[in-house]
Amino acid sequence: MRFGLCNYVIAIVLCVILAGCGNSTKKGEIDMPRPKEIAKVAALPQIIKTPIGNPNSKEKELLGKLLFYDPILSGGKDIACASCHHPATGYAEFLDLSIGANGQGLGSKRAFKEPNEIPLMKRNSPTILNTAYNGIHGKDDYDPENAPMFWDDRVKSLEKQALEPIKTLEEMKGVHFSKSQILTEVAARLQSIPEYKNLFAEAFGMDAPIDSIHIGMAIASFERTLVANNSRFDQYMAGDVNAISHSEKEGLELFKSVGCINCHNGPMFSDYKLHVLGVPENKKVPEPDSGFQESFAFRTASLRNLRFTAPYMHNGAFQNLKQVLEFYEDISFGKSRNPSVSKEMFDPFVRELQLSVKDMSLIISFLNTLNDENFDKEIPEKVPSGLPVGGNIQ
Repeated sequence: MRFGLCNYVIAIVLCVILAGCGNSTKKGEIDMPRPKEIAKVAALPQIIKTPIGNPNSKEKELLGKLLFYDPILSGGKDIACASCHHPATGYAEFLDLSIGANGQGLGSKRAFKEPNEIPLMKRNSPTILNTAYNGIHGKDDYDPENAPMFWDDRVKSLEKQALEPIKTLEEMKGVHFSKSQILTEVAARLQSIPEYKNLFAEAFGMDAPIDSIHIGMAIASFERTLVANNSRFDQYMAGDVNAISHSEKEGLELFKSVGCINCHNGPMFSDYKLHVLGVPENKKVPEPDSGFQESFAFRTASLRNLRFTAPYMHNGAFQNLKQVLEFYEDISFGKSRNPSVSKEMFDPFVRELQLSVKDMSLIISFLNTLNDENFDKEIPEKVPSGLPVGGNIQ
């Protein structure tokens, strides 16, 4: 009996030793539950990263700014990037769904000209402010060459993002050219203007062609100058304890404790991930917007400069922040406001929300500390094409 017990103990010891030899897992790692990663918020860095292949220069920034305001980039020569992303409206737009080609006016006054065969854009125009930081999670851990863009993450980098509106029917292309023609047409127009030929040569060198690649690079270089990184929250995180009030600090703690921080984290208050929330459809859009790969998932929006980005969500469904928070309270209880999205489809983080009406005013108070009005608002007096600056916005 004693001999059998001894053999049994030796066998157990050998098993443990052999298991340890074949596995580098630290002691207790399997049995101990792994702690959930704690989401954090942070100030925006002061230094902007640029792609290795497209470092910023004053020449590129100037060229990109002129292109940004010049409607020569659009099929009908009637809309510029600035038509829907104007500094007067924080480089966003006070419309739920934007009006692009064949539109006239600025912001909430913008409307289609008649006759019209161009549809509304199906999504809200997000601000371009701080898109230089897209994809950031920690202090400076982001890659500008792979930065996520648009509500559905369909392209990476500002260089590629800059070209997508030019190719899109309801944004800038219109009905005058096909998607395969428009970038070649735009490059030919720019080539025919002596001032643009000189500007491209100064920005990229005498031998560089005027083509879609260099157009995208120039616009992206300008957009990386559009930063608002000195909000009161940034000042607070930098050590100025009086930069935000006591109630705003309470709002920050509530923002964390009720679960908002699960998705809205990092310096840009976005995890840059796709989530299914079941935002109600905008009735102006004839078909449900199914988002990323028809999953009804959309990328987490930044909470920076919310003063300029109403109405909110991917389709401008909510006019103010109170409506947004009430929506989150509803979905935390499993109430769906979108017939195409069941509560079983909701993102798991939704079930962790503990939002109540009594918390909302303090959270909104905190969100106001993320506004920063100190950004480039200077508009060129003219553009090389001679067309109206910003397109038909008057």
